[in-house]
Amino acid sequence: MRDFKYNHQYRAKHPLLGWGDHEGGYFYFPELKLRVQASSGGGWDHVSVFNFDRTPTFEEMEFIKRRFFEDAECVMQIHPPLNDYVSVCTNCLHLWRPQKQDIPRPPQWMV
Repeated sequence: MRDFKYNHQYRAKHPLLGWGDHEGGYFYFPELKLRVQASSGGGWDHVSVFNFDRTPTFEEMEFIKRRFFEDAECVMQIHPPLNDYVSVCTNCLHLWRPQKQDIPRPPQWMV
């Protein structure tokens, strides 16, 4: 995961969580109207991306991926089994990266 200083100009004070720290924080990208909560813990890097008006687009998620993760890092969106699904916020998508293992991927020619 990129150093959060990379996005310093977008760091904002979260209404409930405050400013965050070196392992996480809240960011606002006004040109896209995207709010981002980034965290790192429990063996995972996690970024949630939210827009009040609509679900973020693929292009917006790709933009955020490039801002919060290194180019060589593979991240994923997870679609869990229905019994494990939790939704506490509409219009919010998530990016995940395990810290201690590589994400298995299909061969490059298939992607």
